[in-house]
Amino acid sequence: MMWTRKKLNEIPGPEDTLPGRPDPMQVSQSHFVNGHPIKPPFPEQMQQALFGMGCFWGAERTFWKQDGVFSTAVGYAGGRTPNPTYDEVCTGMTGHNEVVLVVFDPQNVKYQQLLKLFWESHNPTQGMRQGNDVGTQYRSGIYVSSEEQREAAEQSLEQYQAALSKQGLPVISTEILDAPAFYYAETYHQQYLAKNPNGYCGLGGTGVCLP
Repeated sequence: MMWTRKKLNEIPGPEDTLPGRPDPMQVSQSHFVNGHPIKPPFPEQMQQALFGMGCFWGAERTFWKQDGVFSTAVGYAGGRTPNPTYDEVCTGMTGHNEVVLVVFDPQNVKYQQLLKLFWESHNPTQGMRQGNDVGTQYRSGIYVSSEEQREAAEQSLEQYQAALSKQGLPVISTEILDAPAFYYAETYHQQYLAKNPNGYCGLGGTGVCLP
């Protein structure tokens, strides 16, 4: 089947979206780094966060190294195509973003600390790209699962925008949305940089800290 790549900065409309499939991706159940499950059920006290910040390989590593994070997984979210493949997402015809699911213990790490990692580990002003990675799947996004998360995300955006503006940097393009369906990426993408220590990582921050 031949797919025509969409414009790199344009989310496809319903008529252009790839149809996907009803069956979910079959992935490894265990985290390659810490052995914890990457799929539910998770321990009862755990909470979940979802972030898009460019290529998900480096983004996932940023979070699994954080104390208090129980597990991480990479996948696709924010589009219309159910259970997409990586190749489909790369066409720009699914509307999905490359995202990281972060499962964390709020007794050991606060959501605000995860937001700090998010803002400082990438450049949230670049629209539909991150560094040399260009396309809608590389957009910056925070996908919230509660009103508390939304309030914290919006407050942190305001704070980080003020810090960026002081340095003469552009307006933040990060989307803050209710958490959509999360579709797991293929097993070889999960914890990719632990399996391939010299693998590509396109993440680069602005050098500006969240106050």
